[in-house]
Amino acid sequence: MKKIQYVCTLLFGVMVLLFFGGAYPHHLHYQEQYQLFLFDHTYVWEIVRRPGGVADLLGRFCTQFFLFAWMGAAIIALLLSLVQLLTLRLFKVQSFFGLSFVPAFLLWIFLLDEHALLGGVWAVLLTLLALWSYTLLPKGWTQRIVILVSLPVLYWLVGPDWNGSHYYRYPKVFPALLYAAWLSAIVLPLIVRVCQKWVSASTDGKLFTFHLSLIIFALVAVIMGTYVWKNANFKAEKVMQYDFMARHQQWNRILEAINVEKPNNQIGVTVQNLALAMHGQLVNHIFDYNQNGIAGLLPVVQSDATSPLPTAEVHYQLGMISVAQRTVFEAQEAILDFQKSGRCYKRLAQTNLILGSYEVARKYLLALQKTLFYRDWANETLPLLDNEAAIDKHPEYGRLRQMICKKDYYFSDQVTPEMLETLYESNTDNLLALEYLKAFYVLTGDRENFGKLLRQLQGATN
Repeated sequence: MKKIQYVCTLLFGVMVLLFFGGAYPHHLHYQEQYQLFLFDHTYVWEIVRRPGGVADLLGRFCTQFFLFAWMGAAIIALLLSLVQLLTLRLFKVQSFFGLSFVPAFLLWIFLLDEHALLGGVWAVLLTLLALWSYTLLPKGWTQRIVILVSLPVLYWLVGPDWNGSHYYRYPKVFPALLYAAWLSAIVLPLIVRVCQKWVSASTDGKLFTFHLSLIIFALVAVIMGTYVWKNANFKAEKVMQYDFMARHQQWNRILEAINVEKPNNQIGVTVQNLALAMHGQLVNHIFDYNQNGIAGLLPVVQSDATSPLPTAEVHYQLGMISVAQRTVFEAQEAILDFQKSGRCYKRLAQTNLILGSYEVARKYLLALQKTLFYRDWANETLPLLDNEAAIDKHPEYGRLRQMICKKDYYFSDQVTPEMLETLYESNTDNLLALEYLKAFYVLTGDRENFGKLLRQLQGATN
């Protein structure tokens, strides 16, 4: 029976790994980009000094590995498997071991929400670990004293607040599934013990017990697995995929993706048009894909933390560095739980570097030096500060610095032809601005100005 139980646990862990690594990877990338874990004693102390701070710190530490989806999936698989094994230890009976997967499945469903934080899973895991440790103590006054003394420690570790201690990105949202998982891990062992007595009184056949165990496991796996699949937000996953590809400037991969399935959401269309324009194909293929009018070129920046980032990428590539900087900064300030963002810090360091604000860029780079996965990039970028020659020779920063408009121009959150014209006239090598200007005239049906632009380009060529 124990071998069967461990095999089932292994199968569960593999299911979690394949789901988050293969079907839900960009939700993990989404989580990673909205925090900035620093290996800094001040940062750590600010977290752990609060009730539930240890669970929060462990959750943030693990989330930084979500930059690599399969690594993040492996961490989630391990944590959920440990929750299941600890729940099973509290059962102390074998017949209903399938029910020990219920809390882990509920946490799986909880993590399908992009705003659910890993600190909540750690809170449940640490609570179960404490409960299991209590059962190992000899019954009597020793157990009672240890429980009484350890309650303040457990409060500091996981926090009992109903609103959660950083369990969910919306501070005022009650994470019902998280508490359902925690409650089920405590109530189910009690129910199982009662049911075990009933089964033992009804039959003494080991074969019956074995078959009952497998049937319960199969039912839990099918029912809870169905809930996982139905509650998974694959539409959001697709949107996050386009945002991820734009973040890493994977223009070829974007073109491959839109040829398989045309995006029909705002972020997808914005990223699609940027990738087409980067390859000089936007005007020629603009109506081969879904469009959202001129909003598909440069959407109006919204006051949230997600949608402005792809738009800021367009600003950045067009040479509108100050606008990109403002958009990214405002997106970071809109993060609901007031954390900082590794992605935003990196882009803010880049924009300040290009604009020549070296001391501000230094501030962001020194912070990124205290991270695990942005440290190398920060170390490579720091020597560029105050080094005009090196920046001018840089393939990205030098090009974008040349594209910055040298004179004042009318700016609007909504793309305008005057804005694009000024960008192109300021630097005729800015072919991206030219591509967007042509696309603007095509989308608005402005044949007169489109024809005028073509004649100007032809005359300049001649």
